[in-house]
Amino acid sequence: MHALDFWKTVTMDHSHFLENLIALLTEHDIAYCVIGGQAVNAYAEPVVSLDLNLVVAIAHFDRVVTLLETNFEVKHFPHSLNVYQEGSDLRVQIQTDARYFDFPDRATPREILGLELPVARLEDTLQGKIWAALDTDRRSSKRQKDLADIARLIETYPFLKSHVPSEILSKLV
Repeated sequence: MHALDFWKTVTMDHSHFLENLIALLTEHDIAYCVIGGQAVNAYAEPVVSLDLNLVVAIAHFDRVVTLLETNFEVKHFPHSLNVYQEGSDLRVQIQTDARYFDFPDRATPREILGLELPVARLEDTLQGKIWAALDTDRRSSKRQKDLADIARLIETYPFLKSHVPSEILSKLV
């Protein structure tokens, strides 16, 4: 079974939501990149998730909101737009935190989910995970996953350890 077929089976993506979303962004020349756990999967041994986190370049943000609302179900939250399509359990979250808006400018194509997608550079992926792990407004279970993702990255790329705050490193021992 190919990676994309496996992931589509796990997410029960019978409506081709992933392909539809990527095609829409590509067709309209929207600069974006994968962040979060799937970006970690592009750099380290992958783990299964129903989530796909993206960030869109700030210059395209207003246009992408209109495109998404026209083509999918969109729910607005304080730091994200959550995008859905009937017939899929895939959960796409578009990050709206301004700290991420320049990530697409530094993204590089990498294979993820059996597709070549723009992925946040390694250091940006780690930084996003650090921000998430330190965000006390996030559920504890989400922050634990962020810590595990940070651990996966520094196990694969030991030089990254020097970029991780001591308060996080102490939780990884």
